[in-house]
Amino acid sequence: MAGNLEKFQSPGRGNGLRAIRSLCPGVTVFKAEPYVYTVCHGKQYRAACHHCLRRGTKLLRCSQCKFARYCDVRCQKAAWEGHKRECMCLKCVLPNVPTDSVRLVGRIIFKLLQSPDCDSEELYSLSDLQSHMKELSEEMKDGLGQLVTTLELYLKNQIQDSSQLPPGCGIIELFGKVTCNSFTISDGEMQDVAVGLYPSMSLLNHSCDPNCVIVFEGRCLLLRTVKEIPKGEELTISYIDVMMPTHQRQSQLQRQYCFTCDCHQCLSRDKAEDMLAGDEQSSNKMQSSLARIKDLQYQESEEKEVLGMCKALLNSSQLPDRNIHQLKVLDCAMDMCINLGLWEEALSFGLRTLQPYSLYYSNYHPVRVIQIMKVGKLQHYLGMFPEAMETLKQAFDIMKVTHGDDHSMMKDLRELLGDCGSSMNAT
Repeated sequence: MAGNLEKFQSPGRGNGLRAIRSLCPGVTVFKAEPYVYTVCHGKQYRAACHHCLRRGTKLLRCSQCKFARYCDVRCQKAAWEGHKRECMCLKCVLPNVPTDSVRLVGRIIFKLLQSPDCDSEELYSLSDLQSHMKELSEEMKDGLGQLVTTLELYLKNQIQDSSQLPPGCGIIELFGKVTCNSFTISDGEMQDVAVGLYPSMSLLNHSCDPNCVIVFEGRCLLLRTVKEIPKGEELTISYIDVMMPTHQRQSQLQRQYCFTCDCHQCLSRDKAEDMLAGDEQSSNKMQSSLARIKDLQYQESEEKEVLGMCKALLNSSQLPDRNIHQLKVLDCAMDMCINLGLWEEALSFGLRTLQPYSLYYSNYHPVRVIQIMKVGKLQHYLGMFPEAMETLKQAFDIMKVTHGDDHSMMKDLRELLGDCGSSMNAT
């Protein structure tokens, strides 16, 4: 796959990747398995296989630590070599399970202890990754220091101190590298499942209007083109969700990645007025209410309360749906309705999100296509077959670029289109 791109010095950005031939939209430029990865802490830790990352309702628990979960014996055996050292650590620190970054750095250390020479990649390696320790704020450094203390507790039966690690692999430096270079691994519906380190893909620089996107098939990362890319042009992705006002994007990029974005979208403050459209006081009220909603929305027992909060906010709102705070409330209301089986209400909320999504996410964006597919599924379930067919065809045209013909999501979408066609012919 590296025949499509090469490492180079990007002016003002340090390392970067550029195309060594012209690329059209919808090309898989690179595939990568993670150097290390871990399932996200919280609800996902019990809902996804810790080896293949597939979701399941009847996952097997590790017989020793009672914490790691697997689809079946095959996944458990495949994961055991990497899990057995962590398994001992988990028994020592339960129920206070370390954070994602602690587990990720712990897995790097286990890997290095087992095989000090495993630090190699086709384009970039673990030792090449930048930690940006000098650029981090004192607050960030203090936070990393606390994580180091947590990790030492986590590893107390495996390693006495960092002198046992290969040269140049200080623990706090590893935390810096993970903070700046890890990728959130999402499932088919763009829900966070795991966190992984893909060293070669850390060469990709950021743009708020990128020419590539990253999607995942299980834990395998796929770098896909979404624009025409001439030979020699730099490949870019977005490090963050672009549905944020310019000042918030700039703040997050500076805090987490230690740089100020100077892409066209940031310099022109494109779409900034749309994102905060409507009365400022109402927008601020909607934003503050979102914090409470986010605290509750992943608790199954609170779904009805969350939906009630969303409805009350939307019924009293004078904001346009393109206001990003209102859009997020609409999104949450749709998800709560789906969880509660309120299909017609879910569809009414979902339809209101499609136009704003087309405004904030480029024509070929994985987040947008999943939203369109959700709406199409609801239309199909409610027997609105002509409308569902139109919506799902729109999703198909985008997904063949963002995901590609071989992705499992495309298989699901083709089946859904086939079912929709058969239902239309039967009526």
